Amino acid sequence: MQFTSESVETLVEQFATLPTIGRKTAQRLTNHVLKMPRDEVEALAQALIDVKEQVMQCSTCFVVTDQDPCPICASHRRDRSTICVVEESSDLLAIERTGDYNGLYHVLGGVISPLDGVGPDDLRIRELAQRIDPSFPGASDASDASDEDAPASSNGTAANPPSDAGPSGADPSGSESADTASSTETSDASEDETPVKEVILAVNPNVEGDTTAYYIAQLLEPFDVTLTRIARGLPIGGDLEYADEATLARALEGRGAV
Repeated sequence: MQFTSESVETLVEQFATLPTIGRKTAQRLTNHVLKMPRDEVEALAQALIDVKEQVMQCSTCFVVTDQDPCPICASHRRDRSTICVVEESSDLLAIERTGDYNGLYHVLGGVISPLDGVGPDDLRIRELAQRIDPSFPGASDASDASDEDAPASSNGTAANPPSDAGPSGADPSGSESADTASSTETSDASEDETPVKEVILAVNPNVEGDTTAYYIAQLLEPFDVTLTRIARGLPIGGDLEYADEATLARALEGRGAV
């Protein structure tokens, strides 16, 4: 049944397009909006517009944020030697609520799922490797291309003059001081960068999550980094009697000392 008002019917149809929202739930939400004061409706509409206009992705960890870099990546109080890999931004918030993790994050944007047409290139796995090692293939493509496209002289050599050679009588002190300042800035920047020592895989314990974790483990194997995955087993307050075999097996594998 459709409403007698086209505006109301349009709102019902828009609510019904949201995940897990059927038409009956959409009608209840629409009736609630009709009873809301105008200022609350305007605040709701403005919040929806602000989400599309102001929210972006952090260029480092790819979490949704209002500023780039996000507060987590910009904080100097975080342990920058540890990166926790999650599937979505909602998983990051779940871990943050525990208050037991103080490192950085990396949001993949999903998991490898061939049935859904999602492969490794559709996720931010390469960006993760580049955070661990900036020389990972893909980060130096531009520099390689610039070297290949460098102009050559008539004898076939690159037309780049030697850095320590100059015209007769020229004073090289200015270039030397510039080189010294540049090297000092580079050394200071390198000292500020903390190498990644551990990568924690916090993906869901299902087939797609296991496939993604295995792919990342194979990709990061050559790097000097410790790769771990969050434990899987019985939940707090759970009963052994009602646990499935796979969960019990994982709990036994991940047992720890008392």
